[in-house]
This record gives sequence, C-alpha cells and structure tokens, in this order.
Amino acid sequence: MAGATTAQRGSQGSDRSARKGPGSPKPPKPPKPSGKSRRVRLLASLAAAALLAGGGTWALYGSSWLRVEKVAATGTEVLTPEQVLAAAAVPVGAPLVSVDTDEIEERVRGRLPRIDSVDVVRAWPHGIGLKVTERKPVLLIKKDANFVEVDASGVRFDTVAKAPEGVPVLELNAGHSPSARRFDEERLLHEAVLIAGSLPEPVAKETVQVKVGSYDSVVLELTRGRTVVWGSGEQSDAKGRALTALLKAAPKAGHFDVSVPTAPAVSGS
Repeated sequence: MAGATTAQRGSQGSDRSARKGPGSPKPPKPPKPSGKSRRVRLLASLAAAALLAGGGTWALYGSSWLRVEKVAATGTEVLTPEQVLAAAAVPVGAPLVSVDTDEIEERVRGRLPRIDSVDVVRAWPHGIGLKVTERKPVLLIKKDANFVEVDASGVRFDTVAKAPEGVPVLELNAGHSPSARRFDEERLLHEAVLIAGSLPEPVAKETVQVKVGSYDSVVLELTRGRTVVWGSGEQSDAKGRALTALLKAAPKAGHFDVSVPTAPAVSGS
C-alpha cells in the first residue's frame, strides 16, 4: 500500500504542532511525598546520625584504639624526664580524649617547684607529651650549709647543697641602715633579685656576690677581687650596659662605679 503523500505528512506535522501549543495541557508532576514519607526519611536520617555519633563515642572512649600508651617529657635541665613523668602521673591505659591536661599541669608544678611551666599535649593516637620549662636561679641565699635558689620573679624554688656555677650569693647587711624600717629584708631581697636578674649575661657569669647594705647601697663582687658600686635597683638596665662597656674598656681595673649610669667611673688596675 502506498505511503502517505507529502500533503498528508505535512497535515500530520501541523496537527502535532497544534497539540504542543501554549494551550495544550502540561505533563503531570510527580506526586509530593506525603507527611508520613517525610517523617520516615527524617527518622532514618536521625538514626544514621545517632549510629555515627555512637560509633565515634565508642571509638574515643570504649575501644582500645585511642588510649594512652606512651608518655614523654622534654625540656628538663636539672631535673630528669623520669622525675617529671612521676610527678605527672598520667593514667596510662585511659582514653586519650579523657585525659585532663590542666590537672596534669597543676600536678607537675605543685610537686616540682623547679618547674616554671609545662605544656601538656595529646599526641594522637596513643601519646601524651610534656614540654617543661625549669626556673633558672639568678640569686642564692645562704642557709646553713645549703643554698636557696631564687628566680628572676623572686620565687624561692629549691634548696641545694652546692652553689650552681655562675649564680651570685646574696649578702644582706641592712640591720643598721637608717632606712631599715622603710625597706625590710623582704623588700631588699626583692631589689637584689631584680638587680641580679637584670645583669647582662657576661656580667652575671663574673658576679660572685650581691651585697646589700640598704636600698640604695648595693655592691657587686666580681671575680678576681673586683667590685662594682651599683647603688639602688633603679635604672638597672642602663647600669648593666655601662658596666659592660667599662669591663671591656678597662679589663684590668679593680673598682667600677655605675651608680650614676650616665657618668660611670673606673679606678685601680
């Protein structure tokens, strides 16, 4: 049977175009999920989230994967790492996430006064690191046959049988000073600590004693019998710079005066 003529095919195309015109109906949209379906999906999402959260909590607290197995201490100088670890008492075997780092820090500083600061960090997945900073003595106070170490903040943190090398000893003779009532021994000790802590390192290494007669009468005894009139603790930084310059300019001198740092003096040879 003969196919459709050209005229018939054109007529059929026109009919299809007419059916797709602006007035023709749109294809039906898929039905919106009912309220019940939305609730089911929401409950399924919440259940999945709960399972994930429960699994994460179990991994952190209940499993053996993330527990403390190793504790290390660094930064010690006078103390040993073993002393720090003993003071820290980190609970080996506990979940790493449950370790109270602030409590460990307080414990170390409380049990070891020589420790100035300690940084406690978790080293995932199995470690705890303790980075400590020890106090450094700037002055020694003679006590019977021992020496009390004092840091730059005035903290008396340890008593040792042997004086550490390069740390001056305090000699306090202010009992008959006219200013003794105004500046008691504790205040004078504070001034002596400030002076000792402000000394440039080359000067500090050569300072044997810090002699305090009164608030404004401080004398340093250096190695090789040299003396330095320091005066009060005021302008200590400027006095330190002046003394450093004098020691370089007159290395054989025996007496230095930096009580007025803008007009330092040197004598003896």
